[in-house]
Amino acid sequence: MADAETLLQEVSTYLKPKDVEHIRQALEFSGNAHKGQLRKSGDPYISHPIAVARILTPLHLDAQAIMAALLHDVVEDTHISNEEVAKKFGKSVAELVDGLSKLDKIEFETSEDAQAENFRKMLLAMARDVRVILIKLADRLHNMRTLESMSREKCERISRETMEIYAPIANRLGLNAIYQELEELSFRHLHPNRYAVLSKALKVARGNRREVVGKILEAITQRLKENHVIAQVQGREKHLYGIYKKMQAKSLAFSEVLDIYGFRILVEDIPSCYLALGVLHGLYKPIPGKFKDYIAIPKGNGYQSLHTTLFGPYGTPIEVQIRTTEMHRIAEAGVASHWLYKNTETPINDLQKKTHQWLQSLLESLSQSGSSVEFLEHLKVDLFPDEVYVFTPKGKILALPRGATAVDFAYSVHTDIGNRCVAAKVNFELVPLRTELRNGDRVEIITAAHAKPNPAWLSYVITSKARSQIRHVLKTMHFDESTRLGERLLNQAFASLGVKPQDIDESQWEKLVKDTTAKSREEILADIGLGRRLNMVIARQLARMSESGTHELPSSGVITIQGTEGLAVQFAKCCRPIPGDPIIGVIKHGQGLIVHTHDCPMLRKGRGSTGEWLDVTWDRHINKPFDVNIKLIVANQRGVLAKAAAAIAESESNIENVHFTNEGDYTTLYFTLQVNNRMHLANVMRSLRKIPEVVRITRVKSVPA
Repeated sequence: MADAETLLQEVSTYLKPKDVEHIRQALEFSGNAHKGQLRKSGDPYISHPIAVARILTPLHLDAQAIMAALLHDVVEDTHISNEEVAKKFGKSVAELVDGLSKLDKIEFETSEDAQAENFRKMLLAMARDVRVILIKLADRLHNMRTLESMSREKCERISRETMEIYAPIANRLGLNAIYQELEELSFRHLHPNRYAVLSKALKVARGNRREVVGKILEAITQRLKENHVIAQVQGREKHLYGIYKKMQAKSLAFSEVLDIYGFRILVEDIPSCYLALGVLHGLYKPIPGKFKDYIAIPKGNGYQSLHTTLFGPYGTPIEVQIRTTEMHRIAEAGVASHWLYKNTETPINDLQKKTHQWLQSLLESLSQSGSSVEFLEHLKVDLFPDEVYVFTPKGKILALPRGATAVDFAYSVHTDIGNRCVAAKVNFELVPLRTELRNGDRVEIITAAHAKPNPAWLSYVITSKARSQIRHVLKTMHFDESTRLGERLLNQAFASLGVKPQDIDESQWEKLVKDTTAKSREEILADIGLGRRLNMVIARQLARMSESGTHELPSSGVITIQGTEGLAVQFAKCCRPIPGDPIIGVIKHGQGLIVHTHDCPMLRKGRGSTGEWLDVTWDRHINKPFDVNIKLIVANQRGVLAKAAAAIAESESNIENVHFTNEGDYTTLYFTLQVNNRMHLANVMRSLRKIPEVVRITRVKSVPA
């Protein structure tokens, strides 16, 4: 087969004869395994693995990777097992093949679950060995090149998957040529009519602008030569999907996209980059705000270059990239530069380090995701291409996705910093944690030893690391708190049965765990705390096992509320109970214990009646602020709101929220205040009554939950 011989010739240019022989054996093995199989196009199946291997040879991947590319479908599509591959070609090749094989033997509820689990498996293998994803990208590229034989529906599904996952991964790894071709092919199959129209328009424009482009190329080359800058100047046409994205983002017609053609200048060293930039700005005026220095601050995938946009002749904008030859190699090959240019140590080491950090963050996200679908959601967020560059207080540069907040920054510095952050300073000014960061911001995170993540953070963090860490901590906190509450509820049930908790030994607990198919004693207690199991049922089961259970009528056990139970005990927002109020508890399934006032309107209407009702009482030594709602009717006079705020502050209370409604001569003010107990609230209300403009003041207990 001609393609097979061409492959062997290509690998022989950079591999040893012994390695080439191993590749020949893998080629024969794969050919025999796929014998008689045809692709949808009618071509022999072996043509596909050969094409995949040939996509990798320009990157000079090692013999093991080329062999794995040739064998990547044998385990999935033939009778060959992974053990046979390991025996014949070695453990490393078998591991690469295994990382590329789909999970066809496992049944999933939906195709989305199956797809997500396949990505999860592939990316786990990729984190161990980056060659897995390089082979997978080559596999996907060849499939995209030969997609015409598929049904329209399958064609669109594969193209969308490529656009959302594979192209961004190629971009993240700096594989520029593969990334652009994957995007282009996906665009062609997802929007065939738009692709055809734009393609035709681009050919026409290319012909019309050939003379202008030639003049600009000549002028740049001449001016660089006059200033003794040794450089290669190349024309660079934007790829079709890039033009389409620009048209969509800025709502432009094709005729309005003037910068479809750009230039690339390759120089010897970094100082020459900035010298060439100065020469260009002297030749054509730069467009303000269109300069980017990716040399001083490289992109996350290791890309380095100077970008500038100039006013060219006839008012045509010209995009120019200026970089060294070394930067150009890395820009084209990305992480694969490790194999392609082994003699260029420093930049590639930096690139490998960045790639390793990204893969480690993927592993963290993988270990803390509750499901494969959740992990896939994290991955899509993480592949978001636009970045902002911010500084730590020590001047270190961090790259974050556009839209990242101060909390995202905190987690990118260190997980512990994120978990304990309480405030942030951006450019030396205190800002809310939800503040979006901008290029060049200096960010400082303020932490507290006992601080914990807030569930509200999930509504505005965008990095996968921050999201997965917050979810992980909240799940752990919820479990621990629910376990403690469950233990208190179970002890209350024991008291009502006349059973002492210490009379229940470990063997009885082990039997109960086995009978209930729970994983542990703590899981049963957490389920009681979350209302998933009834404390009385569990207590009776354990009491029946206990020889010392007396079943006498109890002294009623009352749950003591301390106010610091966190997620396991919630205070109903409909009535906002505070220490001193008579209270009652309701255990709701999946929510834990919800505390209401005895006269809560929602309970009277029956809305809070679902669940188990419990007697609860306040702890005597609570020292924690609680939210409470009050309503003031005041005469419409200047400065009345300021007087009310001053009176509240003097009573040592904080205002959490305020809003008002205007009704002619009177205004109704609604405050949410923080008070310690009923006596504190009474003091606040007494202070407010002294204001002459206050007509009426009441505590509000009928806010909908």
